[in-house]
Amino acid sequence: MKQSDQYHKWVEWSEEDQTYIGKCPDLITGIHGDNPVRLYSELCEVVEDVVRHFVADGRPLPTPRIRPMQEVKNSSGGVLEGRDSSPATASTTLSPSGRG
Repeated sequence: MKQSDQYHKWVEWSEEDQTYIGKCPDLITGIHGDNPVRLYSELCEVVEDVVRHFVADGRPLPTPRIRPMQEVKNSSGGVLEGRDSSPATASTTLSPSGRG
């Protein structure tokens, strides 16, 4: 796993700005663009650059605060201590039919 993989990244549409916004709140405020696929690729590159700068400066990387990525980083194959199983944070595995 690359160091940048521990940080949650996503692209969403902004009605207010009428453009796509790429976010990685643990490292950057965001970037924007018209093509969501290209924007996600650019977002990944920006996050990689930020991680490289932290490493080059000898600074520790921020701990992931976005919950899904905390679980990925800390998971050892078992249930995490104190894991919140509410619908908003629980992961769902879909069957091939697309139903949980």
